[in-house]
Amino acid sequence: MIGTPRPVTARLAAAPISWGICEVPGWGPQLSPERVLGEMRQLGITATELGAIGWLPTDPARARDLLDRYGLSLIGGFVPLVLHDPARSAESLESARATAATLAAAGGRYFVTAVVSSLSSWDRPALDAAAWSLLLANLDAVDAVAADHGLVQAVHPHVNTLIETAEEFERFVAGCAARFTLDTGHLLLGGADPLDVARRHHDRTALVHIKDVDARVAARLGGGELSLMEAVIAGLFPSAGQGSAPIAATVTALEDAGYDGWYVLEQDVSLTEIPAEGAGPSTGVQASIEYLQSLDA
Repeated sequence: MIGTPRPVTARLAAAPISWGICEVPGWGPQLSPERVLGEMRQLGITATELGAIGWLPTDPARARDLLDRYGLSLIGGFVPLVLHDPARSAESLESARATAATLAAAGGRYFVTAVVSSLSSWDRPALDAAAWSLLLANLDAVDAVAADHGLVQAVHPHVNTLIETAEEFERFVAGCAARFTLDTGHLLLGGADPLDVARRHHDRTALVHIKDVDARVAARLGGGELSLMEAVIAGLFPSAGQGSAPIAATVTALEDAGYDGWYVLEQDVSLTEIPAEGAGPSTGVQASIEYLQSLDA
């Protein structure tokens, strides 16, 4: 019998990318950890994702000390890996082991895998059957690595990765046992229906990223008029409830199916300047929190 999950807002984490924290060169000014973590705490957030590598201290003990100072725990980290290339498999799996050890030591729970073509350039080459077979086998191998460190792998379908489109997502689900991150925004951008995914694959959903999408900006991104960064600056990801992603219906479907995991507010932002204290990205996150609170009402 399925128990009654805790309210959504009791399982709500934040992502530093919502404050513009991103490792992509030229993404924009990067706010300090102290400011971002302080604003998270002021908003009532109790857990956060890792953010760009090096933004939080890379020493796990120091990272935990800093998070403890703001009453925050670590929900997990976004980990790009090259898994389709036989020449890179051993190196990528060793990187996964090192990253999993660091995440676990810092108190993390989820290993959020992004399957990329290379670490320096997220292009999308066409993969043949052999490359797909290796990619899927390596995802199962990463699953074991994560489990060895007490973590849950949550493969992240994502724009500009090798699991982006609805077809690629279904090929992933059918081809390996790994669980995934149900990202309402990136699934929609890839041509999938997040609500349909929640209904058919709730048992494989390890983590949920709450992300809304402005359909007009998405059309410009899909048409090649804008790069992903340009689309983000143009407002691709508004606060939850202000775009076209079926967030409420997706959350309801997951809750009805007994999902009791975490939801992460993730609305990518690229700053052009450092905002004044009390202004800036935190206001958009606050609007998303209020929207999710309305779903609990």
